[in-house]
Amino acid sequence: MNFILHLLLDAAIIFGLAYVMPQVEVKNFGTALIVAVLLALLNFLIGWIFRFPLNLVTFFLLTGIVRIIVTAIILKLIDKMLPSFRIDGFWPALVIAIVVAVVGVLIDRSLAPPEYVQEGGQQVLRSFQLLIG
Repeated sequence: MNFILHLLLDAAIIFGLAYVMPQVEVKNFGTALIVAVLLALLNFLIGWIFRFPLNLVTFFLLTGIVRIIVTAIILKLIDKMLPSFRIDGFWPALVIAIVVAVVGVLIDRSLAPPEYVQEGGQQVLRSFQLLIG
């Protein structure tokens, strides 16, 4: 259920940003849904090929930023594959990737059980306390 929600929200984000940004063109919502499915599949299948070397270079300190950049690269690949989807330039793809990532995190946080969120917060506090000493 969570996966379907993410796909629908990603498609809505892509379709909405295409309406707002003149550099992005999507034929219809069906195309945006196909783009969201391809984005999920390509991120799963070949995303690690891009992410792993970039994470090695950054010593795994910038994994979130690397994931966003790789998502933007995959969006540009999808742009080349689908004639009904167009992104002019890398910056609009990066904006879409950032919005998709932020909305994904917000959805995951809101759907997580309260105990899990509270345990995660306590674990972060314990880690911070260990760092401080």
